[in-house]
Amino acid sequence: MNLWNSQRHPRGGGRDVHLRGVDLVILASCSLAALALVGPAHWAPGAARAAAFFALFALGPLVLRALEATFPRQRMLAFVASFWLLPVLSLGHEMMDPLVTALTPVLRDTQLVAMDQRLFGAQASVVLGQLVPPWLTELLMLCYYGHFVWAIALGVMLYFAGRREAFDEYLLALSLLFAFNYFSYALVPAIGPRYFLFHQFSEPLQGVWLTPLLDSVMRTPPFAKDCFPSGHTGVTLLVLLYAFRFEPRLFRVMLLPGLGLIAATLVGRFHYGTDLLCAVPLVMVVVGLARGWSRAAVGDVPARPPDGRIPAS
Repeated sequence: MNLWNSQRHPRGGGRDVHLRGVDLVILASCSLAALALVGPAHWAPGAARAAAFFALFALGPLVLRALEATFPRQRMLAFVASFWLLPVLSLGHEMMDPLVTALTPVLRDTQLVAMDQRLFGAQASVVLGQLVPPWLTELLMLCYYGHFVWAIALGVMLYFAGRREAFDEYLLALSLLFAFNYFSYALVPAIGPRYFLFHQFSEPLQGVWLTPLLDSVMRTPPFAKDCFPSGHTGVTLLVLLYAFRFEPRLFRVMLLPGLGLIAATLVGRFHYGTDLLCAVPLVMVVVGLARGWSRAAVGDVPARPPDGRIPAS
C-alpha cells in the first residue's frame, strides 16, 4: 500500500485520511505538551500561550491531511501538509520555556561542566577558543547557520524527486530526533558555556567581519536552555546519514560544512563536549526506530532505485 497518496474509500464515498509517521509524532508530542501546559505546568509564565500553540501544532496534521484527501489535486496543499514539521520545530522551540520551567526549574550546567572535566580534563569550548584562529572561527560560525538549511535541502530533494517512502522515513526520523531532543531540554536544561563559563573566556568571540553579528543573533531567541544534547550535532549527523543513503550528491557537498557545523558548536561556545557525545546514541536510536517503522509499513526503502523513483503500489 502506498502511504503517500490518499486511497478512495471502498464504497466510493470519499477518501481515507492517511497519517504518516511524522504526523503521528507531531500529534502525540504536541498533544502531550499542550496537556501538560494546561495541567501540572499551568502555573509557569506563558503556559496558556504555549498550550494554544502546541494544540494548534497537534491539530495541523489532522486538518491538513483531511484537506489533502478532499482536494487531491491541490499540490500546494499537499506540500504544506508534508512539511508541517517545519513550523512546528521553529515555533515549538520558542514555546519550550514554560514546560522547562515547570519540569526542571534548576539549570544543569554545573553537572555538564563536571562531566566535561571528567571526560576531557578541561572545558572543550575554552581550550578550542584559545587554539582556533579568528578566520577559522568565522568560517565555522558560517557553517553553524547551515543547521536547518541542510535538513530542508534533503527533504525538498527527496520530495520533488518522488522518493516517497524515503521522504517519509527521513521526516519520521527527524521528528523523532527533535521530540526526544526537546524532551531532553526539559529534563536537563542548560544555557551553555557562552553564558555559564563566560568568566573563563578572556574576550568575546573573535572572527574577521561577521562573527560578532552571528554570535549576537544566537543570543536573541526567547528559549536558551537548549544545550543537552546538541540538536545541531544530532540533526547534522542525521542528515548526513540519510544523504549518504538516499542522495550521495548532497552528502558530498554537505560533508565538510557539516563537520564544520559540529565543530562550531564548541568553538562558538554553544555546547559542552558532553552535549555532542550524547547526540550520537540519540541519532542511532531514532534512525533505528524510523527504519523499523518504514520496513513494517512499506518494506525496506531502496537507497537508489534504478529510475530514481519509488514506484507507487
